Amino acid sequence: MTGGGVFIALTGRPGVGKTTAVMRVADALKPQGVKVGGIYTKEVRRGGARVGFDVIDILTGESSILARVGSTGGPRVGKYVVYVEELESKGVKAIERALETCDVVVVDEIGPMELKSSLFVKTVERLMHVDKPVVATVHLKARDPLVVRVKARAGKDLITLDENNRDSTVELIVNRIRAALGW
Repeated sequence: MTGGGVFIALTGRPGVGKTTAVMRVADALKPQGVKVGGIYTKEVRRGGARVGFDVIDILTGESSILARVGSTGGPRVGKYVVYVEELESKGVKAIERALETCDVVVVDEIGPMELKSSLFVKTVERLMHVDKPVVATVHLKARDPLVVRVKARAGKDLITLDENNRDSTVELIVNRIRAALGW
């Protein structure tokens, strides 16, 4: 299968459902025989409070630490310390595996924490030039040059998610990917 270089980026305010949307896209494509890989991020809560984020490999389900409150030894984003080594050894590896072996690559999220890794940045740069569908989520207000380029690369396929369009957007993305795959 070829993907025609479709690059779809979802943005929107925190909590609007970007991660849920990309996972619903992946879940809709998999039963159709589409191999989906990459990463998504997941909040980690303890006692009702958010204490960090994990990065999950979509193909294997393997989870690793992205960031935690109260940790030391890494770059900070707000109250979180980013585990760059974990992101690179597990998260970037999952994206690279998806680039090599999957029909569709998902990257959730291209945001301030992930941008602390130069290897992650290089991998996203590479993603913008592949001939297969990519679905990414990007931080709404980030001004980082890479985020600006990702949004520009998506062009008409940059979708701002909100409560009114998040359900219909999943179907739209699935159909766009199916068309790119020649279905």
